[in-house]
Amino acid sequence: MRLTTLCYIEHEGCWLMLNRDKKAVDENKGKWIGVGGHLEEGESPEECVLREIKEETGLNVTNLRLRGIITFILPDWGNELTFLYTAQADSSHVAECAEGTLKWIPVESVAALPLWEGDRVFLPLLQTRQDCFSLKLIYASGGALSGAVLDAERTV
Repeated sequence: MRLTTLCYIEHEGCWLMLNRDKKAVDENKGKWIGVGGHLEEGESPEECVLREIKEETGLNVTNLRLRGIITFILPDWGNELTFLYTAQADSSHVAECAEGTLKWIPVESVAALPLWEGDRVFLPLLQTRQDCFSLKLIYASGGALSGAVLDAERTV
């Protein structure tokens, strides 16, 4: 199982979103996601997410908070355990990103973007819950969401 991080960075009512539009082969191609990546040998999730934020955006962030742990069941790509964070940015200026195009999107407009179906399950939780949640997202071959289990209770 791959170990990854994902962070939604907020600044002045917007989230920094990454449109995965630069790599020829990318399981996230055409989707808008937060910033993050794979843990390297010996890294904690916090070290990983801070490294990835700096590499992909150039930003320094504050108020980094673990908000959830997501288990992705992905028959096409392999399973993944993701540590989900939120953070605050002091500036809206971001560096050029090799992974895709970065853009500040008003939080209320994020749902209109091309997102993974599972992101539509957990993104509202970042706005409505203060505790750390556990979410299992089950995808069918081809990428359709076939189930979701939030805090051990099946929701989809």
